[in-house]
Amino acid sequence: MKAIIVEDSRLARNELRELLKPYKNINLIAEAKNCEEAILLISEEKPDLVFLDINLPDGNGFDILEKLDFTPQVIFTTAYDEYAIQAFEVNALDYLLKPINPEKLKKALDKTSSETPTEHTNSSTSYLDSNNKIFIKDGERCWLIEIGKIRYFENCGNHAQVFFDDSKPFIYKSLTKIEQRLNPEVFFRANRQQIINLNFIENIESWVNSGLIITMTDGKEIEVARRPATRLREMLSL
Repeated sequence: MKAIIVEDSRLARNELRELLKPYKNINLIAEAKNCEEAILLISEEKPDLVFLDINLPDGNGFDILEKLDFTPQVIFTTAYDEYAIQAFEVNALDYLLKPINPEKLKKALDKTSSETPTEHTNSSTSYLDSNNKIFIKDGERCWLIEIGKIRYFENCGNHAQVFFDDSKPFIYKSLTKIEQRLNPEVFFRANRQQIINLNFIENIESWVNSGLIITMTDGKEIEVARRPATRLREMLSL
């Protein structure tokens, strides 16, 4: 597993590096001292695991996750315990207090997945796999959600609403920008307002002018005009 340490203290980085030496499956590829370095490194290197300090000189670990399109597995490392609830709200694997206890580190690493996050590549475009996770922060609430669990995205002006489970937070990206990162074999641009996950289609019925009405598993009805309906029929046919 490729791993990155994000920690502003040199002594803390050295300590964690030593603690990780016995774990031959962990390939420590880089270290970052602040949010700016971390965002750049994680975006470029696509690590499987990040050891993430919370209090950093130019922000905090939650700020980093919010700005990433790619979200690795995360183990928070911090000297403070007041962020524990927030850490688990973003589905962190674990929350380790400094100085890090070797036994607790072992337990945290036991939770990591051996499956590395992958991306499909189509010419120059990289699509997020269904098992990749994205971090969403809407107000005080945070989520770390697998792409494949999102039923659909809905346009709301200069941002979009994301529908999954019983949640529907907003993210401040346009639907067009979101579409560029989604696997077109899974997500379909039904119209100008919605991108749907094909795996959550409950029913399809004919509509006016050769269009379609799609009913999602949550009962949401989505209109598809003639041209996109033709593409959808081709995608779903044998």
